[in-house]
Amino acid sequence: MSTATHDEPSRVAPAPASGLRGRPWPTLLAVAVGVMMVALDSTIVAIANPAIQRDLHASLADVQWITNGYLLALAVSLITAGKLGDRFGHRQTFLIGVAGFAVTSAAIGLSESVTAIVVFRVLQGLFGALMQPSALGLLRVTFPPEKLNMAIGIWSGVVGASTAAGPIIGGLLVQHVSWEAVFFINVPVGLAALVCGVLILKDARAERAPKSFDALGVVLLSGAMFCLVWGLIKAPAWGWGDARTLGFLAAAVLAFAGFALRENRAAEPLVPLSMFRSVPLSAGTVLMVLMAFSFIGGLFFVTFYLQNVHGMSPVQSGLHLLPLTGMMIVGAPVSGAVIGRFGPRLPLVVGMLLTAASLWGMATLKADSGMGVTSVWFVLLGLGLAPVMVGTTDVIVSNAPAELAGVAGGLQQSAMQVGGSLGTAVLGVLMASRVSDVFPGRWAEAKLPRLGREETAVWEDAAKVGVVPSPAALPGRNAGTASDVVHSSFISGMGLAFTVAGIVAFVAAMVAVLTKKGKPAEAPGPAASTDSVQGGEPHRASAARNT
Repeated sequence: MSTATHDEPSRVAPAPASGLRGRPWPTLLAVAVGVMMVALDSTIVAIANPAIQRDLHASLADVQWITNGYLLALAVSLITAGKLGDRFGHRQTFLIGVAGFAVTSAAIGLSESVTAIVVFRVLQGLFGALMQPSALGLLRVTFPPEKLNMAIGIWSGVVGASTAAGPIIGGLLVQHVSWEAVFFINVPVGLAALVCGVLILKDARAERAPKSFDALGVVLLSGAMFCLVWGLIKAPAWGWGDARTLGFLAAAVLAFAGFALRENRAAEPLVPLSMFRSVPLSAGTVLMVLMAFSFIGGLFFVTFYLQNVHGMSPVQSGLHLLPLTGMMIVGAPVSGAVIGRFGPRLPLVVGMLLTAASLWGMATLKADSGMGVTSVWFVLLGLGLAPVMVGTTDVIVSNAPAELAGVAGGLQQSAMQVGGSLGTAVLGVLMASRVSDVFPGRWAEAKLPRLGREETAVWEDAAKVGVVPSPAALPGRNAGTASDVVHSSFISGMGLAFTVAGIVAFVAAMVAVLTKKGKPAEAPGPAASTDSVQGGEPHRASAARNT
């Protein structure tokens, strides 16, 4: 009877592939079609929000819940969804996610009230969370180690292409069909993903796959993630010193502390904390948070710059972002090949340095900067982000035990959600503070009519997004001068936000030095006998093997 020590990689035990079922590249196609639906939805819905608001007579708060409800559901459930895949199989979890996402999308399109839309958006976020970690789990157990980087690169390229296409497709659908079509488009895509998944995907589970489920851990982690993300979402509106903001953030800290205590005592924890003894995995997780902080937080202002300062339509602004997304699409599979050959450390360090340089470059943009200059920085940003998106995903997933591939995928996605929320909130506060500081002085220097306290507040709020609130109230050349003041104040705030985002990206480059590829799991093969692994605490022991 053969035995294996705890430090050996956990083996994966699928049945031999036959036909298309279980083959690596068809598996990549199947999961890419499903994840494409989620990526498309992440940007396409924002274009539909104004039309939903007009059609259903919704308030601004109602429209915000359409986005926030989805993001909260996604962030809260990603790690739990990954654990479900590890426990019950990634194929089943992925297919349930695809079917549920398509059904809830159709339900949103048929909804006649904002309340119904918000409810179905929350459900849509939950089903979306089932798909993303399971997709990475399926790739991890299907592809041989030497080809996993390329697979993740192509997968990232599909996500990038879908994200880039969202504003363009959304603008065309809203303009020429209706806002409901933005959601109905997920139905045929979901059906295609479901058919591909049923025909192609083959379940493969690690020998040490979890046999139980930590319900208390799920409650504590979900509560902690909800309080953290909700606190970050509402902080710009409530204020960072507001009791509500501090209350939610304090509750998040307490819930995370309770979760850590629970995981140390649980027989089969939701997230074995021993995973984080792996320095590369921990560094990859921190790197993902910092990357999302700088990229998502900084990019938040770009759409306001293009649409409100340069006067572009949503479709035009989407087209002008193509240099960024195009480089990410092209660069992702290339980065996968480079990382597979040379390892992730150097590409990650160089990628984050390029990201920092591009963000600092965008901090120099002016109201009259041409699109050629903007495109140069977009191209550089895309070149920097491509290896980071692929490399961090590979570092986190490959440094986790195979039986926790789903949890690792959920961890990677959660890190991105938290980093993006944190970056948007923090950089938003810095942006707003700078605008409030410079706007009154620039208004006075321009010798424009004096504003009352309430009028000043209205103009400052508008300047924070680059909008001129009421130019008709300012006769003659005053209207043009007021527009210049608003735009220059916005540019000043945006410059500060990009400068800080660049600093965070530079820090991320230093963190990337600690990353390395995990030891490969054994290639998929026939199931080993149940007595081939010694007893003891398999999750805790195998998780630390890559330190």
